[in-house]
Amino acid sequence: MSRIVVIGGSGHVGSYLVPRLVALGHEVVNVSRGAAKPYRPHHAWDGIGQVALDRVAEEKAGQFGQRIADLQPDIVVDMIAFDLDSTRHIVEALRGKIEHYLFCSSIWVYGRLTTIPSTEVEPPNPIDSYGQGKADSEAFLMREARVNGFPATCFRPGHIVGEGWNPITPQGNADPETFSLIARGERLVLPNNGLETVHHVHADDVAQWIVCAIENRAPSLGEVFNTVSEQAVTLRGYAEAVYRWFGQVPDIGYQPLEAWLAALPEDARENTRGHVIRSSCHSIQKSRQRLGYAPRYTSLEAVQESLRALIAMGRVKAPNPMD
Repeated sequence: MSRIVVIGGSGHVGSYLVPRLVALGHEVVNVSRGAAKPYRPHHAWDGIGQVALDRVAEEKAGQFGQRIADLQPDIVVDMIAFDLDSTRHIVEALRGKIEHYLFCSSIWVYGRLTTIPSTEVEPPNPIDSYGQGKADSEAFLMREARVNGFPATCFRPGHIVGEGWNPITPQGNADPETFSLIARGERLVLPNNGLETVHHVHADDVAQWIVCAIENRAPSLGEVFNTVSEQAVTLRGYAEAVYRWFGQVPDIGYQPLEAWLAALPEDARENTRGHVIRSSCHSIQKSRQRLGYAPRYTSLEAVQESLRALIAMGRVKAPNPMD
């Protein structure tokens, strides 16, 4: 078994990943700022190493990579590297010292899709700084892997969802009030014809994917993989499903995109636009064939689990029971 350092392991994916790794017999060290607790309680957290590091501060001091190297990992799962400088810093510190470095990228490396479902052959074309930072890191890591032998694998999660997390809604944002409106049977307005898509993935399926990559190291090295559910969902189909969960008849209206966005709260427009115009839809064929990845949850099943948790926490108000 391996000694695995998970950077950012207290986050949503880490809350599922750490127990999976412990159950498989790995020695796990979670590196975080120390402020966050896992989203889900599990006895596995009592038996792992916990290291509190502020990545931003440590990188500024030029010490973060060495701090990780000093933990003597065999494998590093990096959930929170967001730009090229950060990624390059840790690679230089870990070069020649580890067996596998798994980098959490994002489907946000895509700004627009040419074919759907898109495959990893399609070149990244980010349209914001977050996606650009991930794309730049991917390109650097792939060159380091293929030219210099650094053992890197990149994975691109979709819209992560699961217990304790606000799902991206049928309106393309994370506002739980959208679900409350649907639960009351009120009219929901969508952009255009509601045929844009979002592509969720359950956090536990991302954790499963990471385990698959660790256990299939050779075919994963020097490669990038989409990490999403089996299928994307249209905004319209998604909304109709949620209405049915609450025993409501779908009541959906439509507006042209720009007029629709203008009617949203100002602080929600940019994030909503980003989800709608990307219309994410990605293939997992490469992950399935090379790594044996088989997501447990469909997009709608993942959202439904998360929605039940939001109702239990009082963050979504539902007058009728949820099917």
